[in-house]
Amino acid sequence: MDLNLLTALDALLEENSVQAAAERLHLSAPAMSRTLSRIRRSTGDDILVRTGRTMVPTPRALAIRDEVRELVRRVGDVLSPANTLDLGTLRRTFTIQCHDALVGRLYVALSATAVVDAPGLSLRFLSESAVDTPDLSRGRVDLDVGSAAPSSPQISHEVVGHDELVAVFRESHSLAREFTPERFAAADHVIVSRRGRLRDGVDAALAERGLRRRVVAALPSSAIALRAAAQGDVVTVVARDACAPACDELGLRTQPLGLDLPAVPVVLSWHSRYDTDPAHIWLRTHCRDALAVNEAAEP
Repeated sequence: MDLNLLTALDALLEENSVQAAAERLHLSAPAMSRTLSRIRRSTGDDILVRTGRTMVPTPRALAIRDEVRELVRRVGDVLSPANTLDLGTLRRTFTIQCHDALVGRLYVALSATAVVDAPGLSLRFLSESAVDTPDLSRGRVDLDVGSAAPSSPQISHEVVGHDELVAVFRESHSLAREFTPERFAAADHVIVSRRGRLRDGVDAALAERGLRRRVVAALPSSAIALRAAAQGDVVTVVARDACAPACDELGLRTQPLGLDLPAVPVVLSWHSRYDTDPAHIWLRTHCRDALAVNEAAEP
């Protein structure tokens, strides 16, 4: 099916003239005459017939003229860039997969706007999986918030901020009196690992100083690790800004590590099919603003 024939037919029925229709579509008159011949073969109708010096539409042409015009308009809407977004009529569920420490911040930022401006919007938050999954490619997840850039060229991403790793422990911990890398390494540690790993980048940084720590447990989320630090004599390492509300709520103390560790990037990832989708752009914009608040405050 050649949609160009539909556009040409609309012009012919509007102008009732091969010459005028050709000028409207920036074609030559012979080219439009050939197109009219193709339309006649396709429809089995003459469409336009000559009466004296003018051309008039056939009954079949008159019967389909309004429908053809509407079809051309609808095709134009489909093929035109979607530049507008009506949040009031939006009916959509967004699934966001992210670190547990970021759920609260994202939910507050998104719901504050969604409740008022987008009552038809629903949000589904998923925790990070213990294994890498193709959920973005398969459409099961709309947006992933993590610390690693995706390797697939089909997945778009944006670094929206950075977060510093800090040691966290309760006020009665001995590290609260004096904190040094040596004393930090000598403490009992719980680490956050969705895969259950007992070593991470902190161990490598300590090894460069000839130090080694004892990890007593690997826990699946920062929330559990912070609870462990609040209730026991252990220390954990988390992202400072992401976990600040939980640390304040639990009365925990934070301390810069004093190790040669880079800040943790905060990365938004999504399938490239949503690059120009207005609703998804709205989602990314609000997530970016929520996660970059502390980044903007950095000197």
